[in-house]
Amino acid sequence: MGGLGGEGRLMRMLESQEYDCPYCGEPGEVVLDLSGGDQDYYEDCAVCCRPILFVLRTDGENWGLEVRREDD
Repeated sequence: MGGLGGEGRLMRMLESQEYDCPYCGEPGEVVLDLSGGDQDYYEDCAVCCRPILFVLRTDGENWGLEVRREDD
């Protein structure tokens, strides 16, 4: 039983979020790890290969994500 509770907590710490590339407008999806707290990180767009800045703000349960161009 203890393993199931641990897996449940892990599942709540990962969230999937759809977004549109701020450069080319193509849709994408990112998996967010809420256990790491507030995060700023870059991932390249799978279509146009330009760097997207993801700004995650979270308290571990509630969260918000901003998706920006590198030059914003």
